[in-house]
Amino acid sequence: MRAEIRSGKARFERKLAVCSGGAGLSPEDRVELLAVLTGDSAFRERAALALQSQPLEGFLAALSRPDAAPELFAYCAENLQEKPGIADSLAKNPLCTAEVLVRVSRSLTQFGAQALLENLDRLSREPILIALLDRCHVLTAEQRELVQELQRGPGIERELEEAAAAIEPDLAKRRTLLQRLARMTVVERIQLALKGGREERIMLIRDPNKVVQRAVLQSARLTVTEVEGFAAMSSLTAEVLRVISANRNYMKNYTIVRNLVANPKSPLEISLHILPRLTARDLKLLTANKNIPDVLRSNAIKLHRQRNELRKDS
Repeated sequence: MRAEIRSGKARFERKLAVCSGGAGLSPEDRVELLAVLTGDSAFRERAALALQSQPLEGFLAALSRPDAAPELFAYCAENLQEKPGIADSLAKNPLCTAEVLVRVSRSLTQFGAQALLENLDRLSREPILIALLDRCHVLTAEQRELVQELQRGPGIERELEEAAAAIEPDLAKRRTLLQRLARMTVVERIQLALKGGREERIMLIRDPNKVVQRAVLQSARLTVTEVEGFAAMSSLTAEVLRVISANRNYMKNYTIVRNLVANPKSPLEISLHILPRLTARDLKLLTANKNIPDVLRSNAIKLHRQRNELRKDS
C-alpha cells in the first residue's frame, strides 16, 4: 500500500482507507501516506483533517526513515516546525532538502545543528546550509567555531606546506599542488578530502582547519591502513586522534589502538582507557617510551608488573 500510494497508483478505496484509519497502518506509515495524499485533489481535505489528530511520535518515526517521502518533509515544515523534535528530525534526514531546512531553521536546536555539521559532504555541496547555521542562535561555542571555519576563503598555511613536502619530494610538483590548494576555499578542500586520493588525504589530515580534518576521516575511500598511519602521527592534532578513537570500527583494529596509546599527542583519557588492550610485548615497549606522558608511562609500568605477578602466581 505504501508503494502504491507514493507512486500515485493506488485505487480510490485504498486512499480512502488511509484517510479513515481502516487500513491497519502503523502510525509512521499513516502520517507519511496522509502527507502524500494532501497532494491529491480528491483527498486533500480528508488527509489534512486526519493529519491534525495524528500523534507527534508518528511524525518523528516517519521522518527518521531513510526513504521518507518528500511530501512528509514539506508538510512537517509547513505545519509542525514548532513541535519538539520536528526541525531536528528534518535536519538529521539527508533526504530533506535545503529549501525545507531553511523554513524550519528558527526551530533547530543544538542537536539538529550537530546533525548538519556532521554531514560534511552535504554541507560542502549545499553552502546554503552553512549560511543557515551561521544565522542559528542556539549553537554551542564549538559548533560556532566549526561554522566559522567552514566560511574561510582561499589560502595556504604552513601545515599544508609541511605536509606537501613530506609526500611530494619533487619541488615542481609540490608547488603545483600547493598552488591548487591555495585557490581552494575550505568547502572545496572538504570536497577534495572526501573525494580525492590517498595523497590528498595524507596532506589534508594535517590541514589546520578542523572541518577539513574531519572530512578526511569521513571519506568513503579512506582505508584502514591510512588510519593506522594517522594514529601514529605525532604531527596531528589531539582533535583528529580523538575522532579516530571515537570510531568503534577503527578501535577494533589492534594496530590503531597500539599507535594511539604510543602517540604523545593522544588525549590522556583515551590512552589510559585503551592501555589494558596492549599485548605484553607492546606494553613492555611502552614502559620505556620517554615521549609519552609520565602518567601514562607510570600506569604502563604498573600494569606490566601486575601482569608479571599474575603470570608467576599461575
